[in-house]
Amino acid sequence: MKVVHIIIGLEVGGAELMLRRLLQTQRLQGEPPATVVSLTRLGPVGQRLRDDGFEVVALGMRTPLGAPLAWWRLRALLRRLQPDLVQTWMVHADLIGGLAARAAGIRAVVWGVRTTDFSINPRATRAVRWLCARLSATVPHTIVCAAEASRRAHVQAGYDARRMTVIPNGFDVDTWRPDAAAGAVVRAQLGLSSNKPVVGCVGRFHAAKDYANFVAAAGRVAQRHPDCRFLLVGRGVDPANAALCAWIDATGHAGAFVLAGERSDVVVCLSAMDVFVLASRSEGFPNVVGEAMATARPCVVTDVGDAAALVGDTGRVVPARDPQALAAAVCDLLELPADRRQSLGDAARTRVATEFSLARTAERFTALQHAIVDGLRQARPSANAA
Repeated sequence: MKVVHIIIGLEVGGAELMLRRLLQTQRLQGEPPATVVSLTRLGPVGQRLRDDGFEVVALGMRTPLGAPLAWWRLRALLRRLQPDLVQTWMVHADLIGGLAARAAGIRAVVWGVRTTDFSINPRATRAVRWLCARLSATVPHTIVCAAEASRRAHVQAGYDARRMTVIPNGFDVDTWRPDAAAGAVVRAQLGLSSNKPVVGCVGRFHAAKDYANFVAAAGRVAQRHPDCRFLLVGRGVDPANAALCAWIDATGHAGAFVLAGERSDVVVCLSAMDVFVLASRSEGFPNVVGEAMATARPCVVTDVGDAAALVGDTGRVVPARDPQALAAAVCDLLELPADRRQSLGDAARTRVATEFSLARTAERFTALQHAIVDGLRQARPSANAA
């Protein structure tokens, strides 16, 4: 079966990395390699996909004004490739990719939705989502949600609930695993002591990730645990970020923070942490939490999206936008005996391996794709006869 995946771009992000892992796993399970289309630039994930042997096409859209041309090019590409199924990732690709696929005569269209808090989106994105809601009963055959919270939010926004299904993200516990030696190397590289606690956060600098919340909570933790250090990893999370540095300076503990920026070795950065924190104000299904759990890190998460359902009883869950509660939960974990804290991390890894494996997620996507294509093929003769 020939599948084309369409995504707005292939920068480093949760959806982009999930797409790559899904394609790698499906290929290992015997599925033919899919084609990936980025509506914008190739991006680092796109290059990695090419290195993996997948066909990746970048259409070069630079601004929203380029959407009509991107749609035109995409329709022509789909007519040439003639895929059995088109799967789109996130709202802009859902709209442009879905309409291009239907214009190319492709009925097997699967949309992908992830977000839960629309208020943080730009007005243009909210307008695109409104339009997708109006088209959701006619353009996609099925809408895959990465989280139950995403499904609820999109139904409330007007999406056709009859077409929606939930397939949670999965995690490769062979790749995401604890590595104490590599974590020690990262600590040494970043000037972090081997015998002082490290609390970490991973994610791009974006309103949804709420770094202001993390920094405010970290300042409170530092008052109680002055030897604690805070490792921040992600795109835009670096000393050049004036807003972030101002928040850190305001805590009075600027020396306790290490801004590592975007890194390709997130798995070993997680191994360098004693406690992982998700401080977000909005999430769907937060990949980074599952990755931290797979590396046996005990987690403190805000109650957004499906974060609480993912963590279960292996960590701590606090309200969003409440730095005092976040700090208290972090201190709670830091003050546990080391073996008890590690047992929580071990339980987190076991939970991911048994309930959120990447293999299971890939199997569910593959089964859905085949069911859609087979169902449409079987329905076609009776439609023609009618």
